[in-house]
Parts: sequence; structure tokens; C-alpha cells
Amino acid sequence: MFGLAFVLNSPFLRRILYHGRRIASQVDRRFFLALIEGAAFFVLASALLVTLVEKDWTSSLGGAVASFGSSVNWAVFTVLGKGDSSYVTTLGGYVVSWLLALFGVAIVGTITGALVAVVIDFLLKEGQGMGASGYREHIVVCGWNATARDLIEELQGDEYKSKIVVLADVDKNPAGNRVYFVRGDTTSAEDLRRAGIEEAAAALVFPSEPTNEADMHSILTVMAIESIAPQVRTVAEVINPAHVPHFERARADEVLVTSRVASRLLARSALYPGLTGLVTDIVSGGAGSELYRVNLPTDYCGLTVDDLSARLRSEHHATLLAISRGAQTWVNPPTDFVLQPMDDALVVAESLGTLEPLRPDRAMPAPA
Repeated sequence: MFGLAFVLNSPFLRRILYHGRRIASQVDRRFFLALIEGAAFFVLASALLVTLVEKDWTSSLGGAVASFGSSVNWAVFTVLGKGDSSYVTTLGGYVVSWLLALFGVAIVGTITGALVAVVIDFLLKEGQGMGASGYREHIVVCGWNATARDLIEELQGDEYKSKIVVLADVDKNPAGNRVYFVRGDTTSAEDLRRAGIEEAAAALVFPSEPTNEADMHSILTVMAIESIAPQVRTVAEVINPAHVPHFERARADEVLVTSRVASRLLARSALYPGLTGLVTDIVSGGAGSELYRVNLPTDYCGLTVDDLSARLRSEHHATLLAISRGAQTWVNPPTDFVLQPMDDALVVAESLGTLEPLRPDRAMPAPA
């Protein structure tokens, strides 16, 4: 049962089913219905003629039915190219057999052509970004810019691997073969569903250009996602800091003004040399120690912050930076801080090890 469920939920099968539904809605069903009816009539008529011409159908009703059944079986296999040529022995039977074989070639050719056309359509639509991702618990990247390109590199280098879908209105996959590409408008409900937004773990929204109009489009994207899949965590990059309240009203879970973050980091680096390289290394998924937000084991409940820090160092080689409880975060918490159930931690470590990364559906919006 588990294996069957795995196959039925596989992304590839879900993509095939999507294209199957799309093609089924476009084909002329009357043509295929007429083809099937014609094939059935021709097979039955041929079987009846062969039975009347060559077989014994006058001795009894049971014998006639058995002879007709054998003729139907022969006719079906003849259409498929597997018929027994010795089944008929008279001129009339030969003529019926030849006509049936010719008809079978036409039927098989038509069906084969239809199947080839379906496969070609599937490959073309997938290559053009007109398919559906079929993923679950993945990350949807809405829009494309230089930040999104660097984000793809970071996500693929992270220890906690996630499937990535890029939804952008461009001609070809901007991220290459590394991610699944959906071509479309990030504000379109249909295109968002093709990207699998309803079953995604998170959505990252990027402006295509450094303009106020791009910010407005990002706000509409967040609103579209919230209307379709309000449970999905949305993180948006903002160009103009004055637009942050609009993103918050659109119910974006997190908002990042990249220019503001960069300016503050540069200011701190001017006062304290080396901070830029240190922060870049911490938030990067490359070599060295990286930043992780993790769930804490249940047996950690009741520990003070000093005890928690000591156990994280000794058991996981991780350094505690902050503790989050709901929407509130304590950076450098006081010594009398006591850990409670559902608290999570922000740590610096070389790898996750046995620690469990915080799931996006458990993460709360960052405090304003």
C-alpha cells in the first residue's frame, strides 16, 4: 500500500495526469467515439461473415455462439496484427481477413499517431514551462532577478534539501535544469496552482525590476497567494521601504528590504571591520558554520538558557544565538530564561546533524 501511494503521489505521475486532463479537454471526443464504434462494428461484422462462410453454425445454438466467439477473438487479434492466418480456409474468409488486416493497420496507425502526439505535446509543454510541478512541500520562487538567482544557489547548497519551482513570465527556464520551471504570471491563480502553491512549504516573491511598479506587482502576488493558499508562508523582497506597510496589509509573513539590510550591514562594517565577511559566511550554505533555525528536543524543556547553550555545544556542536516563542524572539536571552514547549532556537553550526530544521508551517512572523 505504501509503494502504491508513493507512485500515485509522485510528481512525474501528477504531471502526466495534469497534461492528460488538459489534452482530454481539447480533443474532439466525437472523433474517437466514432473510431471506436467503427472498429467494433467492423470486427463484429467480420467475425459474423467468417462464421457464416466457414464455421458450423447450424448444428446447435451453443455451437453457433461458440463459433462466433472464436471468430470475434480471431478478428480482434487480426486487427492488432496477431491473428492466426490458418483460421480461414476459403476465398471468402481470405477476403475478410485481408480487409480486416488493412483496417487494423489503419486503426493501429491512428492510435500510435495519437500517442506519439501526446508524448510530443507533453515534452514541448514541459520544456516551455506550460506544465504543472506536481511537487509537495516545495519552495515556489515567484518572479526572477539577481537575488532569486543567488537564492537558488543557496537553497541547493543547503544541507536541508528542498524541491524548488520557479514561476516567472520569461521565455525559458532562468535557473537551467536545476529547478522545475513554470511560465506564467505570478498574480494568476491558474499559474500559481500549476506551480503547486496549494501544497508548497513556502513562497518567495521577487520583483522583476527595481521599480515601484514591480513592488506593486509583488503585492498583488502576495494577495493572490493568500487568497489561494493562506497556510503557505510568504516572504517578499521589497524595493521601496515605503511599501512595507502595503506588504504587511497584504498579509506577507516576512518582508525583506534588501537595500536597508545592506546599508545597515555596511554601516556596522565601517565601525567594526570584518563584519561583512563574517555575516556572509554565517548565512551562506558554503564552507564554515551556517545559520539554522531548529526545533528543540522535548527533553530540553525546563532548561535555562545557560544549560541549553551548554547542551547544544556538547551534543550538537552548535552555538545558541536566539530563542523564539511564537511571534517573539529573544536575542541573547537573560540567564533566568527557561525553555518552554514549542520553543525553537537560532543556532550557528557546521551542519544540522541530528537537529530538526524548523518547518515553515510552524514558523511565526518575525516581530515588527
